[in-house]
Amino acid sequence: MLLAVLVFILVSTLAASSLVAVHKTQVQREKEEQLLFVGAQFKRAIASYHNTIPPGGTRAWPPTLEVLLNDNRFPTPIQHLRRLYPDPITGHPDWDLIQGNGGIVGVRSQSNLPTMKRSGFGKGFEDFEGKETYSDWIFSIR
Repeated sequence: MLLAVLVFILVSTLAASSLVAVHKTQVQREKEEQLLFVGAQFKRAIASYHNTIPPGGTRAWPPTLEVLLNDNRFPTPIQHLRRLYPDPITGHPDWDLIQGNGGIVGVRSQSNLPTMKRSGFGKGFEDFEGKETYSDWIFSIR
């Protein structure tokens, strides 16, 4: 009887451990999908800011991420991005900003954790093939 209880406890512990590992993998994959979505939103907003030329002005890159929320270059401010999304991997709005030509041309995660997804990326993310860390996933319009 005691042996049966010990075997039951051992099997239960192993099953619980595997469930935790599966859950952790699932959560990581969801964070990766969120990172792809959020990165694409930043990329789209940066392109929108750059391609929207104010009256009498010139094409410019956003100096900060905050201007994507409230572009005051126009009489009626334009919103290129709904909100400043946090990095899904780190959980913080601590994006590494990719600078170029006097402003921000892209963002990337500051996380050096290894990626789970290394292939099979969709259109627009082909450059992510084979990248090993999340900081290698650069969401830039250049």
